[in-house]
Amino acid sequence: MPPRKLPRHLNWLEAFIAAVEAGSLEGAAEHLGVARSVVSEHIRALEAALGDGEPLLERSPGRRLHLTPRGQRLYAGTQTPLHQLDLKRLRDLASSEPSLRLGLNHTLSIMLLADIARDAAQAGIKLEIGFGGPFELVRELQTGQRDLVIDFTPLPPHRGIESESLVSLPFVVLAGPNTPLAEHTGPRKALQVKDLEGQSFVDWLRDDPYGGANSARFAAHNVTVREVARVESFLHLFDVLRAFGQACAVAPDLRLLSAFPPDLHVWPLQEEQPQFIEVVALWPAGSLTTETRHVLQGLRRRLGQRRRKID
Repeated sequence: MPPRKLPRHLNWLEAFIAAVEAGSLEGAAEHLGVARSVVSEHIRALEAALGDGEPLLERSPGRRLHLTPRGQRLYAGTQTPLHQLDLKRLRDLASSEPSLRLGLNHTLSIMLLADIARDAAQAGIKLEIGFGGPFELVRELQTGQRDLVIDFTPLPPHRGIESESLVSLPFVVLAGPNTPLAEHTGPRKALQVKDLEGQSFVDWLRDDPYGGANSARFAAHNVTVREVARVESFLHLFDVLRAFGQACAVAPDLRLLSAFPPDLHVWPLQEEQPQFIEVVALWPAGSLTTETRHVLQGLRRRLGQRRRKID
């Protein structure tokens, strides 16, 4: 089988990385099995392709190569899988323009992205936005494809990742416009699990941890509900509750993030051992960039204001 041929820009990048790690053009040439002039030519071609030919490497007084600020930004992104490193990505990595590669849970994207985007725009930060499930987003952090991820817990600890809890969300009972629960609750401001006995219920998919939590709640209180639908995301829940009219659900209280639709009923869920879901920020360990700090500061401020308003 003939050897795999890399695109030209990845050959250039390979020479650059080898020079950084060997500390010299001679060491890079020996490692790659090519002439020193080939390594030098590839690095010059990479510098030219990334813009105006600004150097990525410079000689120190001891003749050892060291990275320029532009080269440092590029080298920091070289752990990304090769299929992610097209020439446009390399230009982004080497650019001095402030940027943030943001990953979001789909539900949180609806509730938080507009404010995050406004903060970034006002600070002149270029945003690159992606969406996914928790394990996909964690892998992207670990492989250098994301600078910041905003997601729900529960999430186990992950190698090479730091995190911060932004807000804890208790659970509520959410119900459709015609729910009989509204007639039975009277002046009460909270519901218990036993109040859901016999109700039409919208659950989460069985491989979703929230769905498992609901099953455990009902089993612990010997409560039986009539399941009418299952949903994968909070984004689906509002329309399903409206469609079934009388159905209810147990869900995180997202009012700290965004208001519930006014036509749906909501009550705090009163439990002997209250459960919470956290909204968390995650980033690569040791890589809390200026842009990440700016976005997190805006999130903390808004969430704190909403918490005080609800309290």
